Formats: sequence, C-alpha cells, structure tokens
Amino acid sequence: MVGLGDTCLIEGQGHNLSECAGVEGGPPEPLLGEVVAVDEAGVHLLPFSELAGIGQGARATPVRGLQQLRPDRSWIARVLDPLARPLDGGPALRPGGAVYPLLARPAPAHLRQGFGPRLDLGVRALNLFAPCCRGQRMGIFAGSGVGKSTLLSMLARHSDADALVLGLIGERGHEVNALLHHGLGEHGRARSVVVVATSDMPAMLRRRAAYLTLAVAEALRDQGLAVLCLIDSVTRFAMALREIYLAAGEPPASKGYPPGVFAELPRLLERAGPGTGAGSITGLFSVLVEGDDLNDPIADALRAILDGHIVLDRRIAENGRFPAVDVLRSLSRSAPGAYRPAERPLVERARRLMRAHADTAELIQLGAYRRGSDPLIDAAIAAQPALEAVLAQAIDERSTLAGDFERLGAALGGVAEHSG
Repeated sequence: MVGLGDTCLIEGQGHNLSECAGVEGGPPEPLLGEVVAVDEAGVHLLPFSELAGIGQGARATPVRGLQQLRPDRSWIARVLDPLARPLDGGPALRPGGAVYPLLARPAPAHLRQGFGPRLDLGVRALNLFAPCCRGQRMGIFAGSGVGKSTLLSMLARHSDADALVLGLIGERGHEVNALLHHGLGEHGRARSVVVVATSDMPAMLRRRAAYLTLAVAEALRDQGLAVLCLIDSVTRFAMALREIYLAAGEPPASKGYPPGVFAELPRLLERAGPGTGAGSITGLFSVLVEGDDLNDPIADALRAILDGHIVLDRRIAENGRFPAVDVLRSLSRSAPGAYRPAERPLVERARRLMRAHADTAELIQLGAYRRGSDPLIDAAIAAQPALEAVLAQAIDERSTLAGDFERLGAALGGVAEHSG
C-alpha cells in the first residue's frame, strides 16, 4: 500500500538484461516518482526524472526512507542535488546522528524564541533601512534582471551569520555556475551548504530542493548556529507546485495557481525563524514578480506570510545604482525596535528627505520647481546625491553596522532641514 507523498521506484519496459550485451546504453534505468494523487482511477505518480523507457505495465515498487535525511555539520562547503547527493565532485556526504523529515512541520509557535539581536547583513541599504533580526523572514521582491541574485551573493559574502544554506530553485545552469565560482566568494562558499535544482529538472525535484534546503537549515539551527537561509526563488518553487497540483487534478484558480499552492507556501516558509533553543534560521527569500507587478498572486500571498519585504526597482537599476533597493517601498517588521536610540532619528530624517524628493521628482526633472519654495524639498535636493552614494555598494564591498550609520550621519550632516 502507498499513500500521498510516498516514493516509488518505477522500472522501465525495455531490453531484457540477457539481451543487453553489446547494446549501447543498456537497459532503461529505474526512476523514482512520488505519489501525488489517489482516486478511483488508481495511484498517480510524478517522476523525479525523464520518463524515457516507461510505458504501460511498468512495475512500481515503494521505496522507504527518501522522505528523511541525516544532515551533518560536515555538509558545510558542499553542493548538493535535490536528493542530497554531492554535485561538487567531493567525497560522499557523512550522515549526521539525527533524522530530519523532509516535509517536517514548523516548530510550535508557543515554544519558539522571539527574534534575536540585529543581524549585520553586510549591505548598507538593508542595514540602514530594512534591518533584519536573527530569526526574521524577509522577501526580496523584484522583476527579472534587476539584481536579486547579485544581492543574494552579497548577503552570502558579507553577512555575519554562522552558516548559510542556499537553495537555488529553478535557476539557469550558467547562473548556478557563476554564483558558485564567483558570486559567493571564497568566504561565502566555505560556510555555505548549497542545494541546486536547475530549471530543466522536473517539478518534483524543484519542490524537493526547497524542502531539503530548510531541513539542512533546521539541522544546523539545532546545533545552536545562527543560520542564514537564502532561497532563490520562492516563485519558481510555486511554479513547480503549480505543475504538481494541476497534474494531481486540482482546478486552476488565481492566475492558474491551484489553491494547494497557497496552502503549501506557509508550510515551507514557516520552518524558518527562531528555534526552541539557542539557534535560529533567518530567512531571505527572493520573489520573482511577473511584469514588475508586486500585486501578482504569489507576491501578494508572500507579503502576508513574511516579516518584511525588500523591493528592487528596475528604474533604479537602469540609473546605474546597485543594489537597486527601493528604500521607500521596503519594510521590515522588526523596525523601529531594531534600531538603537541614536540611529532611529538618522533613519527617519533620511526617509523624510527621500520621500520629499520622490514626491516632487517630476517637477524637479522638468525644472518646474523653484528653489526656496519649500525648505524641506530644498534639503531633499541637496541631500539626494549623498544619500544615493550611501545606498550604492559594489558586490565585493563589505559594510558594517557601525560604519553604515556613521556614513549616513555624514551624508546628512551638511544638510539643513527646516520643514516648518
């Protein structure tokens, strides 16, 4: 007997073993599949690989144990596939002592610790205007080609987390290669577990890779580590879920996404956060928004689940400022409590000036605004170049919390503001 979520080994109908001598390629290899639906017609499986050689009458045998794994601290600095097999050419992975279910439930809410101290993300725009505490979960929302992967590389390089677990879900193969060999840097690679499921892999493997990422992060968290979990991207995880739930017979709903997709998103993302002990999982998840529309169904659902959102804007990227963080549309739910008393006035003043400049940007560009008409706008115009310089940061440039606020104070120090 098998049930939903069980894994089966499917044997192809091809050459007999006795007939394979001298036949290039030999017999079709068995493949794995997972039960996604059980109805009057029978049991429905979705494969983990291509269906070559599988036909009517193929034999399916239940396989136990694939929904559990034993992550170990020695997995740090390794690259894994969705079945927890090494992809980096290194030795076999050493199993840990504890068993972790792949589809584990989040820790009970009433047993979790609260957010920990502020995490130094190593990126000025985020440290200043979207602070993140240990155990917080934030989304990085952006359209394609605006710099999500680059920002994740900076976080992996520069944040002060004890360990990183990076899930690359549905990424293009050449981007995975570039990230591993250039984006992470030597320091980032040395403290990261990277789980890879490229865009050409079946939906079941892309889904599994996301859950494997969280299971590894949970194992490291339970050892008392402050873990930074990065997933790029949750949208591609949702697209994999859409394929799976449609194949299982669920009707499409909002923009073709079946209801099961929206039920499964929190089951994955709620596993990040503070643990019941000293460790924590801080989650930063990239969200690919279709047509730069922050109100598409997946983005809208994720904003309600997560503890804040970081918005990357295409116009800022086109103007050449990276990371292209739109400070005014980004929000952290741990602010303003994450700031020290001396830091909060600086951030509030900088936001006020940037808001004043954004509200009158068209008038300023057209030359329709006359200096002296409003002291606040005059101050915003004067401060804008210095603030843009503060927000700009090269991928290999590491910032620190103390240095970031010192630099912001210097940018605002020479600007007189009289809003009354």
